[in-house]
Amino acid sequence: MTDQTLATRPPLTEKESTGVIDWSSGPRRFITLYLPLSLFVLILLFPFYWMAITAIKPNAELLDYKNHNPFWVQSPTLDNIKKLLFETDYPQWLWTTMMVATVATALSLFASVLAAYAIQRLKFRGSQYVGLGIYLAYLVPPSILFIPMATLIFQLGLFDSPMALILTYPTFLIPFCTWLLIGYFKSIPYELEECAMIDGATRLQTLWMITLPLAMPGLISAGIFAFTLSWNEFIYALAFIQSAEKKTVPVAVLTQLVEGDVYHWGSLMAGALLGSIPVALLYSFFVDYYVASLTGAVKE
Repeated sequence: MTDQTLATRPPLTEKESTGVIDWSSGPRRFITLYLPLSLFVLILLFPFYWMAITAIKPNAELLDYKNHNPFWVQSPTLDNIKKLLFETDYPQWLWTTMMVATVATALSLFASVLAAYAIQRLKFRGSQYVGLGIYLAYLVPPSILFIPMATLIFQLGLFDSPMALILTYPTFLIPFCTWLLIGYFKSIPYELEECAMIDGATRLQTLWMITLPLAMPGLISAGIFAFTLSWNEFIYALAFIQSAEKKTVPVAVLTQLVEGDVYHWGSLMAGALLGSIPVALLYSFFVDYYVASLTGAVKE
């Protein structure tokens, strides 16, 4: 390029010189932002749409796709939901699932806070290896662990009881929550705790009044993950619970609404849809804290 060409070329704008994408352009904004987001939202919400329309479809439309549109409902009905709520033990399944997930999450968070704080703050010999070992314990597949656990559950007389799930779920919740909280406790300045202890606070008072309030986004994030894992857990609930009325929603919907080779698709989809509502509400209420915890983790 000659000197004359360089002299006549217009100067670069600020966005061109810094390499920043010009989002003000309509076509470029649509192609690079709105179109990918629309496809992502469509793919993400389609399963819920399919569950919703299947739950209100009569059997005639469910079993005859040649004469009925599979993506639309011509004659909506509430018979499937009525059968689920009044002809099965679905309310009891939902209550059992809620109780097990809540208690298991509370126990796991309590143990994880103490373990993560001890590993991160007390700095005892081998603390790093203990943290690594706890994380590696989370990677062990539940399909391997439930075999020895089944023997222990039988010996303790807890088989076919929700207490069996409450005591076994923390085996995979505590390692995950501990690993998550260890990383979040690192982002809290230790000088704040030192100032509190200089003023006469004990270690437990410092943890309760200084560390935990600052780590609230991390606690909520760990609680959401633990609650979701407990709510959707399948293997332990299938192996340790036998009575129909004591089963959790993921297991009961699959085992009680399938009779031989007959699948009650309408009730199945209604049960799956209603079972996902509590988790969706939990995420919607604490989404700000959840995003804050992820932002803090990325920043750290």
